[in-house]
Amino acid sequence: MSEAKVLGLGTAEESLRQVINLIAEKKGEKTVILDMREFPIPTDFFVITEGDNAKHVKAIAENIAEKLSNPLHQSEGWDSKGWIVLDFGEAMIHVFQRDLRRFYDLEGLWGDTEIRLDDAAPTGELAK
Repeated sequence: MSEAKVLGLGTAEESLRQVINLIAEKKGEKTVILDMREFPIPTDFFVITEGDNAKHVKAIAENIAEKLSNPLHQSEGWDSKGWIVLDFGEAMIHVFQRDLRRFYDLEGLWGDTEIRLDDAAPTGELAK
């Protein structure tokens, strides 16, 4: 994938930063944001992260679902043990177990849509 784009995201940026911070609280890894606004799908952004195992994936997803200030519209995968999707309208959060993330490869499916929020993650940049 090419170098991540840096975009002015307006009001969505605050929500995305909050998601990134909530993921970091539970030690989610390799978090990326995909800008889906140019595609005819019912969301503007995908946030993708991963955990070490099913328990870790669930802890990350629960932290986001409980603490994000935006209302949760729908969620799926709580029983799957490897991929939980949280739909917040303008953003869909995908929390994967590492092996399933590689298998489904959402980043590969959506091409060069990865973006970076300066100083969003504790390290100052989102991991690739």
